[in-house]
Amino acid sequence: MENAQGTRKPRGDTRERILDVALELFNEQGYDGTSLREIAERLGITKAALYYHFERKEDILLELHLRLHALGRGVLDRIDGLADERAVTALWPALLDEFIEELMRNRDLFTLHQRNQAAFHLIVDNERHQAENEDIEERFRRFLANPALPLADRVRMAASVGAVMTALIGGEAGGMYGDVAPDEVATHVRAIVRDLFPAS
Repeated sequence: MENAQGTRKPRGDTRERILDVALELFNEQGYDGTSLREIAERLGITKAALYYHFERKEDILLELHLRLHALGRGVLDRIDGLADERAVTALWPALLDEFIEELMRNRDLFTLHQRNQAAFHLIVDNERHQAENEDIEERFRRFLANPALPLADRVRMAASVGAVMTALIGGEAGGMYGDVAPDEVATHVRAIVRDLFPAS
């Protein structure tokens, strides 16, 4: 669930509520400018209750970053579940459309990365972070290396992912398009993806 700014409303689970509130605060006043005490206060819980779920602020940052990983994993899971892997070419525009929807619902995560770039050096060497990165990259590389799919289609798929990531994530975080509404940008991105995969 999200508010008018595209930010998810806090969910019932305490751990998820902590992450949602931390995300709000990190985006409002920065990672360095936010303390665990402030997160606990906004939630209306004690610091001890917060420590039960997260011992360090850095652990919260890692979990928020891994929410981004989860967005791309959904597409890869759908591909892995196809009985005929060649069907992915026909399904690709719909898969990317779903991915775009997920990105739009989670724009606050891109704001987090844009406004707190310096903080992310804290999790670069984290083993879990590295393992998640390697898993997604290996699955995507394996998919693109599949000789059952025409090379031209594989190149279009890679190019379309790059277009979505650059146009939406880069545009949202960096204000590339001035005051153009993100939904309007997303409409153009969807059209470009469809152009890359014309119906046969």
